[in-house]
Amino acid sequence: MFSRLFAESGLSLDRLKSLLEVGAAGSIVKAAGGDPVRQSQYSRQIKELEDFFRITLIERQGKGTRLTPSGKELARISRFFMLGLSNFQRGCLAEEQTFRIGANATFIRHFLLPVLSPSQKPGASYATEVANDSEIERRLHDLTLDFGIVGNAAISRPLQTKALGKWKLELWVPSALRLDEADARRSFQDQRLPLALARDELNGLALPALAKYPAHLACNNFLEAAAALKQQEVGAFLPDYLAAADSLKSSVQVRIPKIDSQTFHFHLAWNPRLLRLNPHATRRRDLLARLLSQRLAGCER
Repeated sequence: MFSRLFAESGLSLDRLKSLLEVGAAGSIVKAAGGDPVRQSQYSRQIKELEDFFRITLIERQGKGTRLTPSGKELARISRFFMLGLSNFQRGCLAEEQTFRIGANATFIRHFLLPVLSPSQKPGASYATEVANDSEIERRLHDLTLDFGIVGNAAISRPLQTKALGKWKLELWVPSALRLDEADARRSFQDQRLPLALARDELNGLALPALAKYPAHLACNNFLEAAAALKQQEVGAFLPDYLAAADSLKSSVQVRIPKIDSQTFHFHLAWNPRLLRLNPHATRRRDLLARLLSQRLAGCER
């Protein structure tokens, strides 16, 4: 069945590993860490793979390189194969497995970290990574993430999702601004209200009223926006599950009907291929779904 693969030299795990490393780094120079000996090795090994398959695997892009469509496909197959071998090796050695989870920074801090206690995860460890929905989707396909938390359940096949819970967005204005709710609402509508906006985490929520709002302070996430609100100089749009935070004790909520009426969701996402490669991942998926759903339910008001 595989005789043709071994009829000539040029294919090896080491060469495939080099392709994966160059693809992940974005260039041979970055993958080699500036080491000229390793650069030469990467170049030679990828050239040997190209000669073996008789295709181009990498191409120049500006000052770096990128995988061609054929290179991406070979990298996907190689990663799938190596992940299976790695899981088999860990099982043989009875080693603890590490599951990689991607989510936005606020979700990691408020939901993930509290449920990833040692008592909840015997026999496994976790690594969290800050990523947006599109990056999570891409990396689940690539199997460089095991699980992800996304806001949109309609992600591309074969990825699958499970609903975890829902949340709403609220406008909070510091009392120090001395605005009643009506004045604060008019000020927001006129784009005069000073706001700290979590641009990275607001993107993708389909909120035209905020997309072009001139933020006084552009933040990376809702945690930073909540910290800015605590200084009593700017307002902030925050998820309702942060409403119990100390930063809101000196602030008042301002109703914005077009935003208050919208409901957002969190979904646990995974690649079913992972479950076929690693049966233990099914138990971890189910545990994460249960614990996160419970925590989200406890935050609903």
